[in-house]
Amino acid sequence: MISVGFIGAGNMGFAIIKGIADSSLSNALGDISLYAYDIKSEALGRLKQFGVNICKDEDELIKKCDHIFLAVKPQQLEELLDKTGKSFTADKVIISICAGITAEYICSKTLADAKVILAMPNTPLLLGEGAVAISRNDKVSDEEFDFVENIFASCGIAEVVPQDKMKEIIAINGSSPAFIYLFAKAFVDYAASEGIEESTAKELFAQSLIGSAKMITDSGYTIEELIKMVSSPGGTTLAGLQELHEGKMTDIVRKACESCTRRAYELSK
Repeated sequence: MISVGFIGAGNMGFAIIKGIADSSLSNALGDISLYAYDIKSEALGRLKQFGVNICKDEDELIKKCDHIFLAVKPQQLEELLDKTGKSFTADKVIISICAGITAEYICSKTLADAKVILAMPNTPLLLGEGAVAISRNDKVSDEEFDFVENIFASCGIAEVVPQDKMKEIIAINGSSPAFIYLFAKAFVDYAASEGIEESTAKELFAQSLIGSAKMITDSGYTIEELIKMVSSPGGTTLAGLQELHEGKMTDIVRKACESCTRRAYELSK
């Protein structure tokens, strides 16, 4: 039996645990025993439905688990590792979902030869539709990495990214849902200003997002070709696109991504 533990059971930790606990995935992932610890009792309470073993503290969890998820906020990680770093042994696989934190930093706080996997998940994990970027240091075996990749795939998709791009990828999948929600809000607000029911606008726009995403991944067309398919000469779409171009929408998106990356480097340790 493989033991998997979570230090931190907030939204991300909960979503991953839910994905593992899904009975339809049990055969793919093998025989797994789940453990968790969180300073907030209410966060642990909602894990009972998944049969998670609750630990009294971090050290107990580290001792009992083969794979340990560090599912806390980046700002909390230093205090956590200062407290628990000596409890880790070379056989443990450490999985960090802390934005900006490097494998080198985790090794400096635990073991020089620690097995470290870095992951950047996003909140759609909660619905089993997550997009996770993962990387590893050279101490992690192929078998260990495949196991963790399959865990994330149980809640969506997982893509391997070079270690030195784990900060840059945050804007693409980690933070982008918030940007998309803001974009969506602008459309729904416009609909409301025109007297269209919010629920109607949300359903139509959300389905348009889902369909458009599928066109990007499944149609075989490039993004530029897809834009042209919607943009009839002299039509309504081109009129709207003109405004977006004049407002330098692509430049604004790039600046938002660059700001994300700068902050990741500021958090980096």
